[in-house]
Amino acid sequence: MARGKHSGSGGPPKADEPEQGYRDPKDKGRFNNPFAALAAQREAVPGTQPRIRAEDFPLTPPAEGPAQAVLRLEQRGGQEVTVVDGLDLAPPEMQAWLAALQRGLGCYGEVDASTLVLKGDHRRTAPDLLLRRGVKRVRQG
Repeated sequence: MARGKHSGSGGPPKADEPEQGYRDPKDKGRFNNPFAALAAQREAVPGTQPRIRAEDFPLTPPAEGPAQAVLRLEQRGGQEVTVVDGLDLAPPEMQAWLAALQRGLGCYGEVDASTLVLKGDHRRTAPDLLLRRGVKRVRQG
């Protein structure tokens, strides 16, 4: 009835037993890791934690910038979004501002005509970032 030697302890094999079927959980190098190739692309994915970079939001705002921005909260598709209106920037600049605000707020967003639409309620945190980006006045409306 006994087919082979089996210590039955569940621990690592003894010196005279073969290593067949035993895997040391601390040894990660011998086995395939399907996500190892994706580790290099981790920086390109926007995270959920805000990352305020000095090149996006300097401590001393630039002299030139939009005169004002209007922040308002709207419901779109059953979700809250913060709409930033009144920046009056060219489309390439709007994309740059959107990317900076997404990094600074840790959210997703899009450019909709001449407005920035950010997912979530950012009425308390966005004004500081907009002022640091060069907006002269931020209104909530």
